[in-house]
Amino acid sequence: MYVIAGVALTLSMMLTVSDVILRTLKHPITGTFELVGLLGAVVIGFSLPETSRLKGHVIMHFLTERLPSGAQKVLHVLTRILAIGTFTIIAWNLVALGDTFRQTGETTPTLQLPFYPICYGIAACCFVECLVLLVEIFNREGTEA
Repeated sequence: MYVIAGVALTLSMMLTVSDVILRTLKHPITGTFELVGLLGAVVIGFSLPETSRLKGHVIMHFLTERLPSGAQKVLHVLTRILAIGTFTIIAWNLVALGDTFRQTGETTPTLQLPFYPICYGIAACCFVECLVLLVEIFNREGTEA
């Protein structure tokens, strides 16, 4: 998933730079705004599980480090359970939205690209994020909240 996110980010950067250069030559790339938006969603969604696994997100320790070890462990488990619930709801709703987009044939205005594959892809990423968080609950090394 991380590789897909990296490829999407690279494509987004290349597309943006190419469009800027071609705009100066009066030949912009049609649909750049749409493609960069869709690629941005892919970058965020597909990088999320690996970022969590690597603990690459921001963690505020200044409050939790003052708590006793037992309270830190409880807080660790509680926050992961809340996050699993949140990502499950997000994934469920993205699947429902993807189904709606697929049934209605919703596409981007200029390039007519369908939205539903992006919804399904990010929903899958949210489900994988739930698995990462579940593993973190049982990981004895990662007790920071």
